[in-house]
Amino acid sequence: MKDPLFESIRINTLELKNRIYLPAMHLGMCEDFMVNDRLVAFYAERARGGAGMIVVGNATVDDVSGNSQYIGAHLDEHLPGLTKLAAAINDNGAHSAVQLNHAGRYSHSFLMGGKEPVAPSAIASNLTREVPKALDTKGIKSIIASFSDAAFRVQKAGFSAVEVLSGTGYLISEFLSPLTNKRDDEYGGSLENRMRFGLEVMAAIRERVGTDYPVIVRLDNNDFMKGGMPREELEVYAQRLVQVGVDALCIKGSWHEARVPQLTPNVPRGMYGYLARNVKEKVDVPVIASHRINDPKTARQLIGDGFCDMVAMGRGLIADPFLPEKAQAGRENEIVHCIACAQGCFDNLFKLKHVECLCNPRAGHELETRPVKSEYSQKVMVVGGGAAGMSAALAAHENGHDVILYEKEVRLGGQLHLASAPPGREEFLQLAKDLEAQLSLTSVKLAMNTCVDEGVIASEKPDHVIVATGAEPVVPPIKGVDKPHVVQAWDVLSGKAHTGQKVVIVGGGAVGVETALFLAEKGTLSGEAVKFLLLNQGETPDVLRELASKGSKEIVLIEMQEKVGKDIGKSTKWGMLQEMGRSRITVQVGTRVLEVADGGLFVAFGESREFVSADTVVLASGAVSVNPFGEMLESRGISFTKVGDAREIALAFDAVHQGFAAGWAI
Repeated sequence: MKDPLFESIRINTLELKNRIYLPAMHLGMCEDFMVNDRLVAFYAERARGGAGMIVVGNATVDDVSGNSQYIGAHLDEHLPGLTKLAAAINDNGAHSAVQLNHAGRYSHSFLMGGKEPVAPSAIASNLTREVPKALDTKGIKSIIASFSDAAFRVQKAGFSAVEVLSGTGYLISEFLSPLTNKRDDEYGGSLENRMRFGLEVMAAIRERVGTDYPVIVRLDNNDFMKGGMPREELEVYAQRLVQVGVDALCIKGSWHEARVPQLTPNVPRGMYGYLARNVKEKVDVPVIASHRINDPKTARQLIGDGFCDMVAMGRGLIADPFLPEKAQAGRENEIVHCIACAQGCFDNLFKLKHVECLCNPRAGHELETRPVKSEYSQKVMVVGGGAAGMSAALAAHENGHDVILYEKEVRLGGQLHLASAPPGREEFLQLAKDLEAQLSLTSVKLAMNTCVDEGVIASEKPDHVIVATGAEPVVPPIKGVDKPHVVQAWDVLSGKAHTGQKVVIVGGGAVGVETALFLAEKGTLSGEAVKFLLLNQGETPDVLRELASKGSKEIVLIEMQEKVGKDIGKSTKWGMLQEMGRSRITVQVGTRVLEVADGGLFVAFGESREFVSADTVVLASGAVSVNPFGEMLESRGISFTKVGDAREIALAFDAVHQGFAAGWAI
């Protein structure tokens, strides 16, 4: 039986070798709109990895459609770079496309040299808080022409197809939505009028590139905006796009402003395939599903069950460019999965840095991390089998060294097991499994359940030691923390400690928030139970929502600072705080713990002092680095490198990247 993921498919005259579609993702790699070698190397690697179609972007159509880190397609001077990028993809086995987009009111004037953003109406977005200039008819016609010109440049540069983004809250979707389109001319009001701009853009592109050139649109089937565009209207729009000559539709959901998570780890894999199915049932062109498709099994199921014709795998191919090749060769156990953490991709973009990846330290660094075997093989000893230690061992082995990894526990993964404990964070355990699987493919020796001391090091006689011994939780200097009803958050998350009904968590950083969510899940209905009761009408939807969100524990989170979650990435923080509110977790900021007493603890906020009752007090007061070997290694003259929490307390992203860099540098 044929694998549906690797059957060919046609889009207009273009035949794709498989159903894997790398969607456009802003990577932040360009400088002054120009394609550079970093971007070319990134996409060439993904083409070699076996994807059927690779879409780059998004790309600008004029000088106010995006900032200078975007791929430029609005001037002829961008053609040489575009041509080089198209060749890098096409020559390495994939077909190529460019996604064109105009950001509309999502553009920031300070990122465009003071130029004013434009939109159908002068309504500020919740992201920029900046009021855009309302376009007049002349401006609208000019942008339509700019889309057409940019599409022609894409075709001229040698790309196999062109895609247009018609969703996410950008300009075309701003015209579509009654939330952002308050016009009273032919581009506003009725659905027919609100669709006009997007349809005219696509008609102009089709006329410019000819009938045989593949034209694709990426659009929402649900914008998840209160008062936004109804799904029925979006489906009418999808049908009209096909009527004006669009050859395929890539379906997604949500505007950037929406409060329904799309890409975070709490979103089930393949969750939004139903959006593609809604459209597939109404059009006769290939339909591509999007969001949280990070493994071949999910992709195969979506295609096989008729949800879509192709699957968009974006961050999955950042994490492992060779996912398609491995899947086709029956080596799915070797895939490194995207865990939806957003620490290296979306969080980097908020910092105006280019995209990287927690799971793949080479992503965005393909040029400078090409494997080169060291001239002399050294004996490398890695102490600690968490994320940093495993990453270090893999990199050192790849460089040709003889590596042995010591781990004091009976399992690898370290704090990844703690990170995976809260609801919706299970993907972090996938990373632990993937790193362990990568080690199993090498000759790296493992010494499990073994504590390293001076005698072990003397016996091994290593040339270099990588210290990845992690951290341990802090015990704050608070009177009464030694009482029996006080436990560490790490022990709660690992199942070593149990809590009573009333729980007070001391510390509102990432660990405190994750522990609060972990405990708030206790006593809630499972998804399976909710579905059973819903289908059998055992309870009303409102009651089911209550039962799914209200647990059996009373939880209070106490934080000295004025905000919680200061060490949580921006991409995931808002969702976690939203979950805390839904779970009725009481948060007290600006609050200091004075003393733990029987039955609770005394706290102070401002000039007030009060007693907070608790059956269990959970300490989430931070961590301290563990590194027992530094002085001993120095005295023996053994070179060493500290990585991960053994070096300084940081994110999992830092642990993996530091480990990789340490192993690579030997």
